[in-house]
Amino acid sequence: MTGGPVTVRIRVVPAGLLLVVAAAAWVWMVTHWGGMPAVPGTMGLGLVAFLAVWTLMMTAMMLPATAPVAALYARTLTVHRAPRMVIFTLAYLLVWAAAGLPAYALAVGLGRAAHLTPAAGTAVAAAVFAVGGVYQLTPLKDRCLARCRSPIGLMLRYASYPRASRDLRAGAHHGAFCLGCCWSLMVLLAAFGVMNLWAMVVLAAVITAEKLAPFGRLVARAVGIASIVLAVAVFWVPALAPGLTGGGMAGM
Repeated sequence: MTGGPVTVRIRVVPAGLLLVVAAAAWVWMVTHWGGMPAVPGTMGLGLVAFLAVWTLMMTAMMLPATAPVAALYARTLTVHRAPRMVIFTLAYLLVWAAAGLPAYALAVGLGRAAHLTPAAGTAVAAAVFAVGGVYQLTPLKDRCLARCRSPIGLMLRYASYPRASRDLRAGAHHGAFCLGCCWSLMVLLAAFGVMNLWAMVVLAAVITAEKLAPFGRLVARAVGIASIVLAVAVFWVPALAPGLTGGGMAGM
């Protein structure tokens, strides 16, 4: 009788805590950036401020889809579960924080592209859509997504790590696979506007569906095909990327 509740607690608590942290990050994003115009660029933020906001965004978008893996990893821990899961989660988020450096460079570039001629801006938008879409259809995307969807093999790998660095290495390793899986979606986010709340919501739903839904691989391919279609269609319908093609996004 005493074994059941312990098992449920082991499974539920890590996932629940990650969801609470993600929800808090969403609340912060909505209250601080919900009314901002969705334009490509850094929204006037310097590098440090951008990285801080970027990390909060990744916390909101990525932790819900990562919660099941965190719960599975927690089940492999027998002592000091809470502090070790904190280390695992922080290492995971550190990978995404580091990804904020190229994201900042991309946001700066797209912010400048927004001031080019509409034709040049359209070409930039098409390139961004195409890069994101093509990667969604590559074997590397499939490999990273497969590891995120079926992490049992990763758990066996993590068990072989030295105890002193296991949680840090496991969190960073899983974060690297998630980055390999989802960076193309973040490229699309940069195109729509890094602080575009609606784009964040849609892409977070896509990420969660890719990793957790039975049809996740189909979702990944559908998003890839849709992005490639956008790369072609934007030449005829520049309003698909108004921030880069001269249409402006202040009213969206």
